[in-house]
Parts: sequence; structure tokens; C-alpha cells
Amino acid sequence: MALGAGPGAWILTVGNEILIGRIVNTNAAWLARRLTFLGFNVERVVVAPDEPGEVADEIRRALSRPSVRLVVTTGGLGPTYDDRTLEAVALAAGVRLALNQRAYEMVKAKYEQSGLPMTKEREKMAMLPEGAEPLANPVGMAPGSWLVVGGKAIASLPGVPAEMEAMFEQEVVPRIKPMAPQLAVVDCGVVVVGVPESSLAPYVERAERSAPGVYVKSHPKGHELRGPVLEIRVLASAPTRDEAVSRAGAALAVVRDGAEKLGGAVTEEGCS
Repeated sequence: MALGAGPGAWILTVGNEILIGRIVNTNAAWLARRLTFLGFNVERVVVAPDEPGEVADEIRRALSRPSVRLVVTTGGLGPTYDDRTLEAVALAAGVRLALNQRAYEMVKAKYEQSGLPMTKEREKMAMLPEGAEPLANPVGMAPGSWLVVGGKAIASLPGVPAEMEAMFEQEVVPRIKPMAPQLAVVDCGVVVVGVPESSLAPYVERAERSAPGVYVKSHPKGHELRGPVLEIRVLASAPTRDEAVSRAGAALAVVRDGAEKLGGAVTEEGCS
């Protein structure tokens, strides 16, 4: 199956600090799981440098795919010289970057509350692609951006995880829920001890084919031969949660049966 049942989404994380290994890309992991459980099929997670031309190229690639309905960017919205993500979004969309009055008022109000004046660096955070809606930032200073291009949405969020997560829940989720099918998505699992991954592999493949709308994957946690431990995860989607859990259970039953035949011990992990 596709990793998600609904419309395609790309996650584009912007920042040299990720490419050089200075920080871990937790934003992409958080967004990928959240989008999947909202019913989207996350097709790509891309990391791009702080170069508007390269970021714009990735956005164009995403928008060129018929399946994609949503692109989420994180990072590059701040006041410094290398925060240029919205410049890239404007370039990809073929529009100008311009001062957005609503975004300006958002930024101005936050600094005024701290007794600080507007500067050109602070005003920079209110420069949005023409036609974009500013997204309120309940945690930090920089507004986000929501731009629709040819029926496809580009949501641009800050790179600070607390800001990104709060803005996604408050500003993005209400806008994207109508895009996705009303499906329940569950992630269920078991842990298998004492069976090498290569031995269990035929049963994992059989489990993948056991029910519609399931994705089955084994994750080795121990050594293949010296103390094998496998976490088996099943992502299942269906019109209702009960049906999704049932599909996941059918797939896990195949794995459990195989593990027991091979002399392994199985521990239930439950569903989320």
C-alpha cells in the first residue's frame, strides 16, 4: 500500500545547520507522523540548504506531481540574512515577495509588548509571497505563510519545534482537514524475541498482503544472530478506527503465527 491513503504531501526542511549535522531534523519526523495520521500520504521528506533557488526547485518538483496537494516547509522565516524560505516560495510560485500588512501588525504587536521598536530585520519577518495568508505564531515572533498555487497549498512554518508544532495545530490543521479523506489511521505493533529478521521476512511479506490498507515493517533492535529482537509495526487505515485496528490485527496475527512457529516469543505493544 501507499504509506498513507490520502493525497500526497511533501515535507521540506530548510537549513544548513541540518545538512552539516549540527541539529537533528525532529521537525520532519513529527510532521510526517502527524500528516500520516491526518490521512495524507507523505511522499518525500527533503532537506535543502538556505539557498532560495534550491528551495524553489524542490517546491516546484513537489507541485509538479499530480498526487501532491500539500507542501510543508519548516525553517528560514526569521530576521537573519539567511532566513530566505519565503523568498524561495515566492520564486517557485512566480509572485513577488512583499510586505504583508496583517503579518506586519502581528510582528509589530509582539515587539511593542516587549517595548521594542520595529527594525528592518523585524519587518523582514512580515515579507510574504503576494497572495499568501499570514499564519499566527502563538509561541514566537515570525508569522508563517499559507499560499495556494494551482489548487495546491504551501504551508511555511518556523524551524523552532515548539513554534512549528503550535502553528501546525492551530493554523494548518483546520485548513488541511478538508483535503484528506475521513479515514482512521492506527499504528500497531508487537515485539518478537529470538527470531532473526531474515527468518521472519516471509511472514512479514505475507502480513503485508493479508488485508487492504496495511503497511508492515520490521525494525531490528538486537543482533541478527546473537540475540535477535524485532519490533514489528503495522500502519493500517480504514473508514473507522475499529476496522483499522481489525486490519492491523489480521496482519500482526500472520507475523505472530510465524514467529511462534520459528520458536520466538511475542509481546504485544498495542495500537496508537
